[in-house]
Amino acid sequence: MFPASTKTPHKQPRKQSISIGRGTRKKDEDSGTEVGEGTDEWAQSKATVRPPDQLELTDAELKEEFTRILTANNPHAPQNIVRYSFKEGTYKLIGFVNQLAVHYTQVGNLIPKDSDEGRRQHYRDELVADSQESAKVVISETENLEEDEEPKELETEPGSQTDVPAAGEAEKVTEEELMTPKQPKEQKLTNQFNFSERASQTFNNPLRDRECQMEPPPRTNFSATANQWEIYDAYVEELEKQEKTKEKEKAKTPVAKKTGKMAMRKLTSLESQTDDITKVSQAAKIVERMVNQNTYDDVAQDFKYYEDAADEYRDQEGTLLPLWKFQNDQAKHLSVTALCWNPKYRDLFAVGYGSYDFMKQSRGMLLLYSMKNPSFPEYMFSSDSGIMCLDIHVDHPYLVAVGHYDGNVAIYNLKKPHSQPSFRSSAKSGKHTDPVWQSELVHIDVIKLKVEGSTTEVPEGLQLHTVGCGTAFDFHKEIDYLFLVGTEEGKIYKCSKSYSSQFLDTYDAHNMAVDAVSWNPYHTKVFMSCSSDWTVKIWDHTIKLSTLHHCRTPMFIYDLNSAVGDVAWAPYSSTVFAAVTTDGKAHVFDLAINKYEAICNQPVAAKKKNKITHVQFNPIHPIIIVGDDRGHIICLKLSPNLRKMPKEKKGQEVQKGPAVEIAKLDKLLNLVREVKTKT
Repeated sequence: MFPASTKTPHKQPRKQSISIGRGTRKKDEDSGTEVGEGTDEWAQSKATVRPPDQLELTDAELKEEFTRILTANNPHAPQNIVRYSFKEGTYKLIGFVNQLAVHYTQVGNLIPKDSDEGRRQHYRDELVADSQESAKVVISETENLEEDEEPKELETEPGSQTDVPAAGEAEKVTEEELMTPKQPKEQKLTNQFNFSERASQTFNNPLRDRECQMEPPPRTNFSATANQWEIYDAYVEELEKQEKTKEKEKAKTPVAKKTGKMAMRKLTSLESQTDDITKVSQAAKIVERMVNQNTYDDVAQDFKYYEDAADEYRDQEGTLLPLWKFQNDQAKHLSVTALCWNPKYRDLFAVGYGSYDFMKQSRGMLLLYSMKNPSFPEYMFSSDSGIMCLDIHVDHPYLVAVGHYDGNVAIYNLKKPHSQPSFRSSAKSGKHTDPVWQSELVHIDVIKLKVEGSTTEVPEGLQLHTVGCGTAFDFHKEIDYLFLVGTEEGKIYKCSKSYSSQFLDTYDAHNMAVDAVSWNPYHTKVFMSCSSDWTVKIWDHTIKLSTLHHCRTPMFIYDLNSAVGDVAWAPYSSTVFAAVTTDGKAHVFDLAINKYEAICNQPVAAKKKNKITHVQFNPIHPIIIVGDDRGHIICLKLSPNLRKMPKEKKGQEVQKGPAVEIAKLDKLLNLVREVKTKT
């Protein structure tokens, strides 16, 4: 027992639970004394706990250090990204890779204090705080005033009731004014990026309206009744007028046969309708041309002025620039079987439509297009049989001769408005039994007889019997009785009108059908042929090179890797010609530049399936027209390299004319003759 007066300071009762936290009192199990704050933890006994699968390491392994270097590179970023370089045309490895790795993002609404929006918010908070403080001050002042004025109100006499409400209203007004303090105006912060000069803030006057005013057309009011007898009288009066006009015409041009009154009335009604249309047709055609010139103004500018400047950097090669495209909905499913430029009007050309598929023969069409109006043909004629060939007369450019698939030959007169031909052959006049593959207007006397409708008998034409079916022919440019005929078997016959019983010469030209034969426009001895056996051959009809077999061989042979549909000589050079193939390409050759291959091979068809059938050079302009089996005609301009002229030398004038062109081609032919005669 301890004495009552004694105390044990700093003595704590014994705890049942012992905590090991830092700063708490602990119990020493060995001594039984308590451990207070500030004692060292190392002095306490600790038991090491070791997992059962811990590795046993040596001292050397324990002392070994594993260092890690922290870099800014992302280990998961790809290092083998490859992209295509359009500049170099190859795939290249990208050196720069984005190494940024985002681990945490959060969208907040914090605004910097120094920004414009932060200053505005701070300014608004100050205004609200000042207004609240001013309101508190006003309320305290009003309470003090009410306390001072209360005894005065009690002293008022009961009879003065009219003054009480007035005073109350005044107090309410003052309280409302005091309770709603005036807020200072917010200062608008200037935007330093929105700067505008004072001169640019002037007022722009509105634009003036441009209007045109004309006098209104005169108006008259008309009223009448319409009865059956009035309508009858009007018709009778109109018929009398028509009969009078017909009598006048009969006095000028007597008619051989008379027709009935009903037929005459129908004719007069049709003539009156056509007269009304013809009055507007000329004006409508002019307006249509003006609209088309505005629509295709860029094409017209290219046709007249554009010259490909890249030809200077090409090695003796040229290109074809597409200009206009001519097509008609009525001839959409027909093939272009013939092309011919008008000899007088250089912008006008004729197109014959038919079909080369002999199992699917249908109708035909003859269209005449002008480059001034590519949207619609100038003339349009339809026929029951497909057109296989056509030609325009040199002296009478309004006469067009057409050969049909059924063997008939027709001549159209463009001066006559109706769509029927002026002459058409029949069984009596000696029509052909096979398709007419080619026709030329040579004898003007025969044409006059047929066009004028004379009853005299037409002299029998020249008849030749060939082994195979004739497919193409061409008359000599100077010798009018000499002409060439190409056959379906691939042979070419040189014929004369003076000796119709036999041929002058025979050429084993091609292995398949001859598609075209054409004399050179400058050199009288040279002609060219093409065939479906993929070849184009140039011949000299005066020389036999193969003396062993006693047959003629060509001077030049070109293989175009596809069936050749047509060939044409250029009108400006004796060494330039063009050929078209069924794979949709146009080939232009210049023998003076390259004797072995074409200087231009270019696809010109809209689609790969379209087969090109015919080609023609314009007589004066540097353009060609190309037709395909879908009824489309494309106009193409030749680049400067395709129409090179002799260069001017210092002190010498450039010689031009047919003699120069003949000498240029003769020089090439002499080289070939020397080589072939030696071999």
